[in-house]
Amino acid sequence: MDMQALVLNRYNGPLELTSLSRPEPSRGEVLVRIVASGLNPLDTKMRAGSAAHAKHPLPLVLGIDMAGFVEAVGQDVSTFKVGDEVYGMTGGVGGIQGSLAQYAAVDADLLALKPSNLSMREAAALPLAFITSYSGIVDRAHLQSGQTVLVQGGAGGVGHVSVQLAHALGATVFATASTRDQAFIERLGATPIDYRAQTVEQYVDSATQGEGFDLVVDTVGGATLDASFAAVRHFGHVVSALGWGTHALAPLSFREATYSGVFTLYPLLSGKHRAHHGEMLREATRLAEEGKLSPRLDPRRFDLRSAELAYDALIEGSQGNLQGRIVVDVA
Repeated sequence: MDMQALVLNRYNGPLELTSLSRPEPSRGEVLVRIVASGLNPLDTKMRAGSAAHAKHPLPLVLGIDMAGFVEAVGQDVSTFKVGDEVYGMTGGVGGIQGSLAQYAAVDADLLALKPSNLSMREAAALPLAFITSYSGIVDRAHLQSGQTVLVQGGAGGVGHVSVQLAHALGATVFATASTRDQAFIERLGATPIDYRAQTVEQYVDSATQGEGFDLVVDTVGGATLDASFAAVRHFGHVVSALGWGTHALAPLSFREATYSGVFTLYPLLSGKHRAHHGEMLREATRLAEEGKLSPRLDPRRFDLRSAELAYDALIEGSQGNLQGRIVVDVA
């Protein structure tokens, strides 16, 4: 039996709608009929051939995040049954088929039941963003209720999820954002900081009386990570998913603060610790069903035939004109 999928045969080439053999679930896998595929900035880098760390060889099917229905269950899978609505960060890297296809055979450890109060499109927008946020805020920084948190880039894909997670954990949350996103930041329960109008020293002074933040979550990288080192308090913690540059650690050292990096792709690429991805998404489901977590979606609609336009929108969105996460309708 065949399925339709978008295949990239050369870097920066077209996404070609192609008929492929429908996969069968192996031991420990489930076959998912994909309804929605969530796009991430990393997808555009892989399409351009500039994400060697993702180790995704040509020809490739992109798409890291997904939501859909369980169509079949492989051996040794007891956590899901046919018909379950599931979501996860399940492929599109490391030679694993991505979600821009009608079906995917998925490691069951990577999945969780979809939040009942979210649509398939909303669920497909969450996995990478939530796993990145949780890995930093909970696994690395062990955030406690009552602590102060600064999210750098609080209106972005990972940023707005980090704001909601920190708020749900009882932190006092601040977030940097442009002027147009400040009302959105406030609706999420955080105090917005206009990073263009204030220096680091100024917003540290106004927000924390000069003490610094217990935790700084960097979702931007580059100079923003350097600013994060200057914004953390003594014995505080900085966590970043984009700490790939060259940075001076002196501001961090002088505060006796600590730093952690997050590499969200590692379980997919290595096959190790995948069950924790499912655990994190079960926590996301709980928070979403309690009304404490919801993704912001760009209202534009794309399907497999117009996915090229979705990638264009994502690239253009890097200039700041996205209205939320971009999702491709697959079903």
